[in-house]
Amino acid sequence: MKKRNVKIIIGVVSLLIGLTDFQNSMADNLSAREIMVKNFYASKVADWTTESNMTLINDKGQERVRRTVGITKLAENGIDSMRIIRFLSPPDVKGTAILTIEHFDGDDDVWIYLPALKKVRRLVANNKKDSFVGSDFSYGDIISLKVDDYHHKLVKEERVSDYDCFVIESTPKDERVKGESGYSKKITWVAKESFVEIKAEYFDLDGRLLKVQEISEIKQVDKDRWIALRRLMTNYQTGHKTLFIFQNLQVNKGVSHDIFAPREIERQ
Repeated sequence: MKKRNVKIIIGVVSLLIGLTDFQNSMADNLSAREIMVKNFYASKVADWTTESNMTLINDKGQERVRRTVGITKLAENGIDSMRIIRFLSPPDVKGTAILTIEHFDGDDDVWIYLPALKKVRRLVANNKKDSFVGSDFSYGDIISLKVDDYHHKLVKEERVSDYDCFVIESTPKDERVKGESGYSKKITWVAKESFVEIKAEYFDLDGRLLKVQEISEIKQVDKDRWIALRRLMTNYQTGHKTLFIFQNLQVNKGVSHDIFAPREIERQ
C-alpha cells in the first residue's frame, strides 16, 4: 500500500513537472511583442481597489509617507484601464486626486485635482514624463505601456528574484513616443510563468540608466491575472527612492464606470 502511494505521488509530481516544462516550452516560442502583449493583460481585472503607503526616501535615508486610496476599472473594451488615485494624508497633499483613462488607439487622458486651487487640470501628453506628485514615478509610469508604440527585442533569459524571466528591451518607435515618455529605452524582466513584470530599467534620453523598478509580493487575483503589492522605484541619478506598498486589496466588486469622470474627482 505504501509503495502504491509512493508511485502515485511520484506520478503526480512528474505530471506537474511535465506540465511546467510544456508551459515554459510554449512561452519560449513567443516573440518579444507577444510576451509584452501577455504582460499588458497580466494585471487586467474587471476592477480592484486598494489603500497604499507611498514612502518617499531621499539620498540620506530620510522618509516621508503619503497615504492613498486607489480604484481601477477595466473599460468596456477589455483593454483600457481607468484609475483614480486620491491622497488621504499628509495635509499638504490631502484631497489631491488623479484620474487616468487609457486609450489604446490614442492619447491617454490624465486629470489632476488640486484642492488648493479647487479645480481640475487636464495634463497634456508631454506631462506624462513629469514626476507623479513628487515621487520617482512619472505619470506615464502609472499608465500601461502601449505595446505597439515600441519596438521589442528579447535580449536574454535570466532568473531574477526566484522567477525565470524573459528580458525584453523596448525602444520608442518614433521621436514623439520618446519625447512624451522621457525614456530612450526600457528593459523589462517578465516572469515566464505569469508574464508579470518583475523588474524594469529606464534609460534617459541620453541613454544613461535613470531608474530601476523592483516589483514583489505578487498576488494571483483571478485566472491568469496578478497584482503586485510592492513596488520600489529607485532613481540612480539622484539616489532618491519611492516605495509603494498596497494593502486591503479588493478585486471584482462591481465598481461603477460613473466615478471615472473629471467632475467626480473634485468630490471628497
